Amino acid sequence: MSGVLMASLVAAPAPAAAQALAPPPGQAPAPERPGTTRIDQRALRWEPCEDLDPVGEETLECATLTVPMAHGDRGYADPVRIALSRAAATGTAEHTLLVNPGGPGSAGRRWASYTHLRMAPELREVYDVVAFDPRGVGASTPRITCDPGHFTAPRPDGVPADPGAEQALRADAEEYARSCAQNTGPLLDHMRTEDIAHDMDAIRAALDLDEIDYLGYSYGSYLGTVYSALYPNRVRALILDSVVDPDNPWYESNLRQSLALDRSARNFFDWVARHDAAYGLGADADTVEEAYHTLRSELASDPIDGVVGPTELESSIIVVAYSGASWPTVAAALSDHIVDGDPAALKGLFDAYGEQPDADTDTGYGGYLAVQCTDAPWPKDWDTWHEDTEGVHANAPFMGWHNTWYNAPCATWDAEVEEWFQVGDGPYRHPAYRGGALIVHATGDGATPVEGSYSLRDRLPGSALVVEEGGLTHGVALTGNVCVDEIARDYLLEGTLPERKEGEGPDAVCRARPEPSPRTAQSEPLVDRPGTSG
Repeated sequence: MSGVLMASLVAAPAPAAAQALAPPPGQAPAPERPGTTRIDQRALRWEPCEDLDPVGEETLECATLTVPMAHGDRGYADPVRIALSRAAATGTAEHTLLVNPGGPGSAGRRWASYTHLRMAPELREVYDVVAFDPRGVGASTPRITCDPGHFTAPRPDGVPADPGAEQALRADAEEYARSCAQNTGPLLDHMRTEDIAHDMDAIRAALDLDEIDYLGYSYGSYLGTVYSALYPNRVRALILDSVVDPDNPWYESNLRQSLALDRSARNFFDWVARHDAAYGLGADADTVEEAYHTLRSELASDPIDGVVGPTELESSIIVVAYSGASWPTVAAALSDHIVDGDPAALKGLFDAYGEQPDADTDTGYGGYLAVQCTDAPWPKDWDTWHEDTEGVHANAPFMGWHNTWYNAPCATWDAEVEEWFQVGDGPYRHPAYRGGALIVHATGDGATPVEGSYSLRDRLPGSALVVEEGGLTHGVALTGNVCVDEIARDYLLEGTLPERKEGEGPDAVCRARPEPSPRTAQSEPLVDRPGTSG
């Protein structure tokens, strides 16, 4: 889940030099995978959206595209219908930006509105923005269906007290995996990132475009790199924000993510301590952290309203690792309960951000698993999971076990699993399209550790990395950092990137926006579900 929240900032200078969208000397383009989108495409029928309101006053249209469940199948047996949205250019559309908010498992159609509104006026004038609900989730059909009752609160404490408690949690994860297989059917064998990338090219073809521009946050960065490797001649510009480390498949990625989430939580506890006059939770980070864990333990025996136990608390408070702008809201809720004995705000936090026992939560979580569990192999031996989690939990208790249980259904997932699509390797080496990607990352990102952006930069040698130094938010581009947004604007309008520097460091650095002030609240919808790798 990535937070894309607005905040004021001090602008840093624009890059002094730039490079155009052109292949490096001697770089041969990689081959496109044949035959995957050569299906009968019917013109999209854009109509007013019946189930989706625009974020602002922009015109928002919706359409549906039918694709085969298995790409390469030229028939329409077991079709998949992809739900699309479009925010039209305010002037004459010269380009189309396809956007994905991450996940996996996140419905994306609302992001046509969000992205269009956040663009500079000169971008809005010439860009249509198209978003989509990936196969299996949101308004796309068929939908992933598993077991909404899995989220009935309060759920068991995710930190097992003994082997019996751990076995019960394993059984819950295994039952959820069985429910997904029984209630969803053959779609589960066609939910890899490659399948979604092929859907993206079907969208491009249906839009009658030779090339698209793409903006992907979090998991959407991995989707974008896979797409540009499969279809190198179909990409004009590629913005990859808060990136997934291409060198770590999902199991390894989630272990590293738990450590990063803990670092972000420590930043939050330190901020709360520095504002002890406002919150009264302790004058140092250790004291604040102890107050949080004491509350977590108390909720195991006395859940708020009989609903918010330790697992529900974790699924709500994880937002602090995705968005610095959420800190005042979360700190106030903790203070109200711990200091003043008023649980209302903490219950409200769970209502806003926690996982609810409903069809949308079930589909989003099932969609997340359907991608992650089949994108790469997972350990089948539970001893491996247990030992790795115990090691992580010892150093990162904030979400170590929580993240393991979020992914545990992958240990027994009943669908075809393939090897990790390693971007930059084999016949699909980068830079494979006309130019390099713009990679953006905040150094304090808790959901996707910033180290992944350096790995991706290394694998995309024609690309440029912009870091928001000291940034706290997962999802940076077009969210209010003037320095970052100006670089993104120039890249989309003119195809220019910051000059690539020697070595492994960033190619441009933008200063982070100021920390939030205490006892104020500003937040926007988040991009990814808690517990995801992207």
